[in-house]
Amino acid sequence: MDIKEGEMVSIMGSSGSGKSTLLNIIGMLDNYDEGSYTLDNKIIKDLSETKAAQYRNKFLGFVFQSFNLISFKNALENVALPLYYQKVKRKERNALAMEYLEKVGLADWAEHMPNELSGGQKQRVAIARALITRPKVLLADEPTGALDSTTSYEVMELLREINKEGITMIIVTHENDIAAKTDRIIRLKDGQIIKSEVTANV
Repeated sequence: MDIKEGEMVSIMGSSGSGKSTLLNIIGMLDNYDEGSYTLDNKIIKDLSETKAAQYRNKFLGFVFQSFNLISFKNALENVALPLYYQKVKRKERNALAMEYLEKVGLADWAEHMPNELSGGQKQRVAIARALITRPKVLLADEPTGALDSTTSYEVMELLREINKEGITMIIVTHENDIAAKTDRIIRLKDGQIIKSEVTANV
């Protein structure tokens, strides 16, 4: 499998086909048993936890089906959190977080807690949080899985806008209509890639 810089690709397959495992390998959260994985011309294999964390911070952003927002922090604080771990000063990280909330259309919701946000708004906050470290690749595991179809399409439009800025996007989904909004669909079965098909968007 080869994913080029700037591509927007979906990974599909039935339950247990290996979609999340593949995403975890790409995200350097799991090691692989055979074959090789190259990211930015570097072979990723048996990296120390520190080295893997450095690579993740430099290249990758993550978006999950369950949003993974911290319930006792407001939208702004949730988005700013990755910069806290990067030791960015509070004023600077909050200013940047506000910028990214604006980008996802949620500037007016900055002070709201996650329990005051709709599912679509939570996912937008999660996307802003993934983008604030300026990743080169965004990995999204069922990003629309917990959303109704209208909100799902809005989130996919937002992801497409971000993709147009040059960020490579890899989206795991089990929904055909969501996969159809990406450039290419990679289909898995029993841990094997069985097909890679270009969609009408290309």
